[in-house]
Amino acid sequence: MSPGPGSRIRRTLLAGLVAAAVVLPVSAAASPRIPAPAPAVQSESATPQSRYAAALAGMAEAARAAEGAGHGGRALRLRAMARPGAQFLAFDGRGQGRAVEVFGDLGTADRVAVLVPGSDTNLDTYERFREGALALQRRLRAGHPHTAVVAWLGYDTPGTVSTTVLTADRADRAAAELGPFLRRLRASTPAGARISLLCHSYGSVVCARTRTGPGVSDMALYGSPGTGAASAADLPTAARVWAGRGAGDWIGGVPHVRLGGVGFGTDPVDPAFGARPFAAGAAGHSDYLKPGTESLDSLARIVLGPEVPHA
Repeated sequence: MSPGPGSRIRRTLLAGLVAAAVVLPVSAAASPRIPAPAPAVQSESATPQSRYAAALAGMAEAARAAEGAGHGGRALRLRAMARPGAQFLAFDGRGQGRAVEVFGDLGTADRVAVLVPGSDTNLDTYERFREGALALQRRLRAGHPHTAVVAWLGYDTPGTVSTTVLTADRADRAAAELGPFLRRLRASTPAGARISLLCHSYGSVVCARTRTGPGVSDMALYGSPGTGAASAADLPTAARVWAGRGAGDWIGGVPHVRLGGVGFGTDPVDPAFGARPFAAGAAGHSDYLKPGTESLDSLARIVLGPEVPHA
């Protein structure tokens, strides 16, 4: 019996989702499972400084383990990450790897941005993620000295060329990690500090599932494939929700549908979603945090808020 028109439409839409994930430019292949020691357990009361020291020690051990297992490239990248003055709140060198790096002084910052990355971000592609965090921190400091940026690679991101990027499974697991992290981060910053979540690509799916609590003032979704929610009001946050997309971002061509748990539904930049729009200029999918771009300026303004004059 031949399939009905409804079945053909569903298959066409799903095929479009898969094609968008497979044929569009990708940044990295999946990381091999590289051996590394488990990270040292830190108490809830551990200071940022003690966490920084423990993470750098863990990086040195992971670099030695990677080199011993014949993964010299990973060892070199880990040693580059552990540059003098680096501040990592957390590090895990196993598999794809996880790392949470701080730029600035959390103890004095009254404006804190937490970057949540999208697919194909791991220890082997970390430098690109770090460059964006540094560019944002420099832009923020141009307008206000008491700022910090946290590059939160706290989950196993999906591969761009994979079926995992089409569902929320990894986002659900990541949200369960991000929510408690935000509460701990709040305890490390001055009273009244504003924390903003800046969520790129699949990271916007993570943020949309995270119970942020009252400590997060703003959530910005950019390069987003959707969130799985029909509207900003459905997200588990009291933060102001923003959305932007650059004119050069290929993800605008991804079908914004959700069928059987595949896909992420309403486009966050659609007025029907109800997010506050921000200008992203001509940004391509990986360009939102590049120095000198309109998108970087817009994201910095969201973090700083209207109370801070903008440089």
